[in-house]
Formats: sequence, structure tokens, C-alpha cells
Amino acid sequence: MRRYRILGVIPARGGSKPIPKQNIKSLLGRPLIAYTIVPARECKLLTRLVVSSEDEEVLEVARNYGAEVPFVRPKELADDLSLLTDVVKHAVLEVEKQEGKKYDYVVVLSPTTPLRTTADIDRALRKLIETGADSVISVTKVGSCHPMRMKKIVHDRLIDYVEEEVENMPKKLLPPVYLRNEAIYAVRRDVLVNQNSFKGRISCPYLMPPERSITIDTKMDFQLAEAVMKRMKWKHIKPVVSRRRLLLKKLIRRKG
Repeated sequence: MRRYRILGVIPARGGSKPIPKQNIKSLLGRPLIAYTIVPARECKLLTRLVVSSEDEEVLEVARNYGAEVPFVRPKELADDLSLLTDVVKHAVLEVEKQEGKKYDYVVVLSPTTPLRTTADIDRALRKLIETGADSVISVTKVGSCHPMRMKKIVHDRLIDYVEEEVENMPKKLLPPVYLRNEAIYAVRRDVLVNQNSFKGRISCPYLMPPERSITIDTKMDFQLAEAVMKRMKWKHIKPVVSRRRLLLKKLIRRKG
């Protein structure tokens, strides 16, 4: 396979509200973002891995786990209404400006989906390259929360969100439906930059199992992830470094 220039971007702002400092909150003694950085650094296809954040503490933790932080994200791209496409596009253009060269592909890896593996990232990227698609997006099969079971409330009346073929259809007869699990967005660089899209015209799926598709948005999600991950081995990801040691390393780096 030809060697393509592929940029990995980990978006990790510091101002999350449901869980303060969510991206560096300790999960089994390690900051959440470490579960994304370490597997991504082991990917064979990534040319470079950067973290985009406006928060110096997040950036320092990212450095400590081996990610590059060649810029600080502008504040206007770090609020609750900021679009992820804009955040990643900024990261790509900033890195390209610094290097003076363009990338071929971009892969976005959210820290809030900590159970994706190195193999997941490499397989999604290989699929993107080999199929010639505009994008490959990770998905997982929908279980009990099937669209045919969902309702809207309009003027205090239940309205079907999607028309049912048969009322109260048995679960085994429901047509397969898939949900983006937020773990991987792999996209052609020009589709992202020129169309401001992670999808493009032709988007292919990368299917992941439910047990690796846990996405952390709430405190309950965090507790679920912790319960599931307790049964796994994480020795390859070093425990969190104390704030004092981080400051000491920062001081030594400045003096050097």
C-alpha cells in the first residue's frame, strides 16, 4: 500500500459541563484521554497525531502521554456550540501551515469513546483507502432503542418517530439499524476542508461491537465504562502522573 500522509486529530476541549474536565478525568487511575492517545500512537498508518484543546492542563496531559500539541485551539472553537468539523478543519490547516505540506486523509478520534483499539483505527483507514470512499465512519448495531420504537411528543400526543411496519413488531423482526458510536471518523482531507464534512458523497461503515462502543456523555456513562473496563488489562497505559510531577517536567523542559 502506498504511504499516505494521514493526520490523527484528538479533539479535547477543557470546558465540558456534564463532567468537568471530562477528557482528563481519572478512569481506573488514568486520564480518559490516555485511552485514545496510546492506541492511536501505535497505529501503523498514522503520520502524525495531534490534540486540539484550548485548555493548558489538557494539553499538558496530552504531552505526557505522547501526543503532539503544536497549537492551542482558539476560544471561539471551544464552546458548547462549536462544530466538530470546524474544530478538526482548524487543526488540519494549522498543522499543514506549520509543515508546508498537505495531508491525504484525516482521522478524528474522540476521547469520550475509550474502548476503540489500534486495530480499529488501522482497519478503518485501510477500508477508506482501499475502497476509494470519501469517508469511513464507525457504527454499532442499535439494540432496544430502535427508531421504530421511538416517539415524538406533539401537543401532549405520542407520534411515531418512524412509521412502524407492524405495531409493536417483535425485536427479532426489526430491520437492522446502525448508530454512529463517535469512535472513528476517517475522511479524505479535501472532503473535510472543502466541503466541511466528515461524510462526503460516499461514506462506508466500520462496524464495532457494543462492548467497544461505549460513549461517555454523562456521569452514568462514566460509571458504566469504569465497570466494563475493570475486567480488562491496562498495563500498557501508565497511571496518571501527579500535578506536581507535570509541573516539574514542564519547568525542566523550559530550562532545557
